[in-house]
Amino acid sequence: MRFLLRYNHGMEYERPHMDFPTVFRLRVIGANQDDFATFVMVEVRKHVPDLTEDGIEARPSNGGKYLAVKVSFVAESREQLDAIYAHLSAQDRVIYLL
Repeated sequence: MRFLLRYNHGMEYERPHMDFPTVFRLRVIGANQDDFATFVMVEVRKHVPDLTEDGIEARPSNGGKYLAVKVSFVAESREQLDAIYAHLSAQDRVIYLL
């Protein structure tokens, strides 16, 4: 997976330890289209059914071409996060995930 990776002494990737449940903040960047924030919310809700609009914050880039959507939610497990990242990474509208 592309997130939360770092090198260990053997120069292999490892993910830092996380305790669950935990509040997690995800940033999804895509083209600044009218429905991009809604699109992100709908897609994340497939994995976090209780996600509310209060957990979504959208901000356009300086030039207005892109939209960064911050999603805050309670993550229940590493597997849930892996599934969210894999799902969003497969979406054509998603340019970058943080």
